[in-house]
Amino acid sequence: MNRLPLYLVLICLSMAFRDKGVTTIKWVITSGCSLKVNGSTNINKFSCVIGNYNRPDTITTVSGNNQPVKMTGNIQLEVGKFDCHNAIMTADLRKTLKSETHPRLMIFFISMNQYPAPGKWGLKGSVLIVLAGVSKNFEVDYKLVSAEKDLITLEGTRQVLFSDFNLKPPRKLGGMIKTNNELNVVFTLKMKVLPAKG
Repeated sequence: MNRLPLYLVLICLSMAFRDKGVTTIKWVITSGCSLKVNGSTNINKFSCVIGNYNRPDTITTVSGNNQPVKMTGNIQLEVGKFDCHNAIMTADLRKTLKSETHPRLMIFFISMNQYPAPGKWGLKGSVLIVLAGVSKNFEVDYKLVSAEKDLITLEGTRQVLFSDFNLKPPRKLGGMIKTNNELNVVFTLKMKVLPAKG
């Protein structure tokens, strides 16, 4: 039996959802995702990363009627995979983030002010971050890195504080080396785009 090309199926499904004034689209996580935290001490700067996150998580977006895009779905990263490119600093960060008792950092996606598309600027979203057993809502700035065919790459950035999660920045050498409270979090999402099933 002949099958319709994928792009025709996507168009038909999109038209069906548009008739209801609402468009529902799924983003499926692909390989190449990452999360980076950039910070500093009173001596130098550092950067720690969880690279090549590739669990096939799904984020569902629902948009229409000139309302913010509603989102459901999350990613769960293993804190024990943070790499600061320095063994001592890596161990300190994992210990500070309580990787043994709270092994996962989770980001729940809640909403976005508009659906990302080429030429659109000022993308912002709301997320819930769960770290070291503490949950906190944040507004995130997004940048559309690329959008080709059915693939999309988004970069989200947000400054957070250790104290947001009731954590104390690590110190070394009797307190002579002090890590600053601020961290700049950057997460990159690479996703395959497909309509949700009705």
